[in-house]
Amino acid sequence: MADEVLNSGLPWYSPDWFYLSTFKNFTWEFKIALFGLILIPIFMIVRWVLRFYMNQKLPIALTERQIRNNPTNLIRLIPDALLAAVFALMVVALARPQKTNEKVEQWTEGIDIMLVVDISQSMQIEDFKPNRLEAAKKVAEEFIEGRFQDRIGMVIFSGDAYSLSPLTTDYDLLKSYIEDIEFDMIENRGTAIGSALAVATNRMRESDSKTKVLILLSDGDNTAGNIDPITAAKLATAYDIKMYSIAIGKEGKVPFGKDFFGRPRMVENTMDETTLREIAKIGEGEFFRVGDNEALENVFKLIDQYEKAEIKETRYKDTEDFYRNYLYWALVFFMLWMLLKSTFLTNVLQD
Repeated sequence: MADEVLNSGLPWYSPDWFYLSTFKNFTWEFKIALFGLILIPIFMIVRWVLRFYMNQKLPIALTERQIRNNPTNLIRLIPDALLAAVFALMVVALARPQKTNEKVEQWTEGIDIMLVVDISQSMQIEDFKPNRLEAAKKVAEEFIEGRFQDRIGMVIFSGDAYSLSPLTTDYDLLKSYIEDIEFDMIENRGTAIGSALAVATNRMRESDSKTKVLILLSDGDNTAGNIDPITAAKLATAYDIKMYSIAIGKEGKVPFGKDFFGRPRMVENTMDETTLREIAKIGEGEFFRVGDNEALENVFKLIDQYEKAEIKETRYKDTEDFYRNYLYWALVFFMLWMLLKSTFLTNVLQD
């Protein structure tokens, strides 16, 4: 209701300006002036005491019943009430009630980021919970939520590489793509790291962004595809693409599915980090090895901090003053007070 009062262009003589909710929604330029409201009752009491002792008094004989029931006992307070209202309204006006609308526009030059995620069969291994792929999907979605106006795309790969999403700022759409990722989206088996880098580079090569970042996440060696990963990495750097590589998975015995009795089936897992390390080195990024969900989350948080564009903002303030409305009301009450003081009504109200 108060916001409607402040935004509806009400005339100054509207009683809505005296709603308590209206006062609560004001901002005050000189809020300390409102303490003056405390002094008004003190001033009125002192004024009444001085008048009581200094005014001329005439003895009038009235019965006790007339004194108790005479309505003029209350009416005679009208001039003082009007004068108190004048002072109160002037204090409110002096505190300068305002309504401020602040608009903030944020913008950044933005970064182009391509997520390149392995969806080969080995990503079903359950050393991550619930498995490596689901853990990667979760941190990818969280990473996307923390970005602002960056264009993000995604490439998935196993035996072949597939562009799941071009660079986009439609994060909701991108996250829906990530949620739908399944192991059977690519028929060919294997791990085509070189092909994945080539597809990602092709998606980013025409970008005019000052910063282009590629994040590669895989749990295996390059075993498929028709392009060598090192060659593909060098091609990416020719387009000024910075590369981070993440090796996901533990060494040794890891759970992979269930045996006949429903118990976790343990398989031997090995990983050659050499290729992933070299890719990060060529791409002037960093290599990370992660062995559990928490480590994977921490790596993405670290990359998120590394690749933050400076967010700039412009603030616009639109301030509207309402002190004039209360000055107009003060003038109205002052004129009424003067009317009562300047006519025969004064004697009627005071006697």
